[in-house]
Amino acid sequence: MATQTVTTNTQARGSRSGAIGALVAAAAFVFGIALNVTRLSDYTAEDATTAESVDFLIANQSTLFAWHLVIYLVFGVAIIPLARALHHRLAGVNRQLADIGAVFAYIWAGLMFATGMLSNIGITAVADLEETNRGAAESLWLSVITVEDGLGGGNELVGGTWILLVSLAAWGTSHLPRGLNLLGIVSAASALITLVPGLSDVGIVFGLGSIAWFAWTGIELLRNPTVELVVEPAR
Repeated sequence: MATQTVTTNTQARGSRSGAIGALVAAAAFVFGIALNVTRLSDYTAEDATTAESVDFLIANQSTLFAWHLVIYLVFGVAIIPLARALHHRLAGVNRQLADIGAVFAYIWAGLMFATGMLSNIGITAVADLEETNRGAAESLWLSVITVEDGLGGGNELVGGTWILLVSLAAWGTSHLPRGLNLLGIVSAASALITLVPGLSDVGIVFGLGSIAWFAWTGIELLRNPTVELVVEPAR
């Protein structure tokens, strides 16, 4: 059956939007990790007690609010146009993986929105409650941080699965560079390892790998905004 190849201005615009999303996502990761190991290191340390964490939260509400805003809400917004651009780019070569990958990307975005809103509302609630009932404030903080970890911080299953599916869909094609696909597979593998109890610290490998993956993907979409899309002609 004959086929035809199509490149469109719409595809180019979508790629540019996706590229911006990818670069913003990379910047959000950089911001999050940098703050995590500097200003917030006492708060995120595994040996920090509940009392110490609540004290830090009370003293650094604005910093924590900004941190959650960027790493969850800004990041969640950024990956939506990127997911659309990658789906459009890869659907013609592997429709099934591209479709499933897009679903995981949108789920990831939704989880980021939920985690960010929960975290920032939780900060305010804990700070307000601490003024009248210290014990209840500490209990509330434990509840908030547990749900936050479950939704978006404790493991990287959803994000890792999306990056893995994108990398597999593009493997063996010219739609994304082979090196980028290999980086995506390695990063995704480290994300899935975080599911193993006691190995959540491997998530830093996913974080660093994701910075490189998002940045490279953004650059690739800017440099090569269109690819040949093979479609079936109408009968």
